[in-house]
Amino acid sequence: MRSYRRLRLLIPVLLCALAVLAARPTAAEKEPGTGTGGDSEGLSAEVVRLYEEAAVATQQYEAGRKEADEQRARAQRAEELLDAQRRHIAALHEDLGRIARAQYRTSGGLPVAAQMILADSPDDLMRGQHAFSQADLAVNNAISKNRRAEARLAADEAKAAAQWQALETRNTQLAALKAGIEQKLEAARSQLQGQADAAVAAGSCRGAVRLDQPETGFTSAWVAPVETYELSASYGSGGARWSSRHTGQDFAVPVGTPVRAVGAGRVVKVSCGGAFGIEIVLRHAGGYYTQYAHLASVAVEQGEHVSPGQWIGQSGSTGNSTGPHLHFETRVTPEMGSAVNPVSWLAARGVSL
Repeated sequence: MRSYRRLRLLIPVLLCALAVLAARPTAAEKEPGTGTGGDSEGLSAEVVRLYEEAAVATQQYEAGRKEADEQRARAQRAEELLDAQRRHIAALHEDLGRIARAQYRTSGGLPVAAQMILADSPDDLMRGQHAFSQADLAVNNAISKNRRAEARLAADEAKAAAQWQALETRNTQLAALKAGIEQKLEAARSQLQGQADAAVAAGSCRGAVRLDQPETGFTSAWVAPVETYELSASYGSGGARWSSRHTGQDFAVPVGTPVRAVGAGRVVKVSCGGAFGIEIVLRHAGGYYTQYAHLASVAVEQGEHVSPGQWIGQSGSTGNSTGPHLHFETRVTPEMGSAVNPVSWLAARGVSL
C-alpha cells in the first residue's frame, strides 16, 4: 500500500521533469549569432575555412602553371633534340639509299663473289673475302643504326607527349578545384553579407562570432589591420559620400576577410547601424583609439582585451559603403571628429602600408 502511494506521488514529479526538458531548446535550436554556435558562427567559420582552402588551391594552381612553363621550356629543348635525331635518321636513310643504289649498280655482291672465285692467288682470295665482309658489315650496321635511332626517337616522342598530357590533366583538375572553392566562397560571402545587412537594419549586433585564431608569431607590437589588401580611399580625400573629408584609410578586401587588431588594446565599442554599419573601436596605450568599420561580423565583445594581430572581426560592406572594404581610423578619442592620419600613425610604429 505504501509503495502504491509512493508511485502515485512519483508520477506527477516525472511528468513535470519531462515537461521542463521538452521546453528547453536543443543545440540545433539555439538562436543564430548568440556567439555560442549558431548559424552565423558556422557561416563565418566556413568563410574563413574557404579562404584558406582557396589560398591553398591558388598556390597549387600557380605552382602547376609554373611547372607547365618549365615543362614547356623542357619540351622545346626536347623538340630541338628530336629535330637533331630526325636529321640524323634522314642522313642514315640517305646512307642506306646510297648503299642500295651501289648494290643495284654492281648487281649486289656478284662482282665480289666472282673475284673470289677467279682469284689467282690466296692473297687475292683473302682480299676479295675481306671486301665482301666489309660491304656486308656496312650494310648491316647502317640498317641496325637506323632502326635504333628510329626506336629511340619514337620512345622520346611518346615520353614527351605523355608527360605533357599528364601535366595538362593535372592543371585542368587544379583549375576546376580552384573554381569550385571560389564559387562556394562567393556564395558564403553573399550569405554572410546578407546576415550583416539584416543585423544593421535591425540595429542589433548578432554577438561575437568566435573564430579559430591562427598562430601568428608576431614579433612586432603593431601590424596592418588586414594581411592582404589594396589601398583605396585615403585619409583626407574628398568625395560625395563624406560630409567633408575622408577620416580614415580604406583597405579594399573581399567580404569575410579576417580583420586584425593593429596592436594590443581593449574593446571599448561594438555597434551596428549608422554610417559605419558594424564597427569596432579599440583603445590602445597612450590614449589612442582605432576604429574598424563596415564589418560583416565581429569576433570580440566590449570590454575584452586583444593582442596584436588577433582576429577581431570580418570585413564586409555594411553602412554607408559602396563595396566590400575595411574602413580603418586612428583617433585621439573614441568618437568621430578626432581622427589623425592612420598611415602616418602606423608608419611611426613600424608598419608600412
